[in-house]
Amino acid sequence: MTTTKTLLIAVTDIFFYTKIRDAFRPQGYTLTRIRNVEDWLTNVDNQSPQAIIANMNDDRLDVPNLLKTIKAQPKIQDVPILAFANHEEVGTWKLAKELGINKIVSRNEFSARTLPLLEEMLASTPPTP
Repeated sequence: MTTTKTLLIAVTDIFFYTKIRDAFRPQGYTLTRIRNVEDWLTNVDNQSPQAIIANMNDDRLDVPNLLKTIKAQPKIQDVPILAFANHEEVGTWKLAKELGINKIVSRNEFSARTLPLLEEMLASTPPTP
């Protein structure tokens, strides 16, 4: 049985999304880009993602509210979440921890270690049922 390696990517910046895509696609991941709340609502019901990647500073997505929605949905509430944020925004980091994000890193670290960060998080997170 083949496991689909699907990632939901909550990032609206096309250039940053392209960097993420280029890191994951060669490794066999399928990416679904979440650009707005409607994308989120459509894809969350149709996907069984292996992980979610979210830009905590993306005002167009209101990521904190999206993450609250995720945690309220039994189908994906246990899907691991890798988030990144500006390192100087202490409140955002605290909020990420409160929301149950598995791993949060600075935008610079995420940019420099995109694939290894996801692999480290997945290795340390029990598989979702």
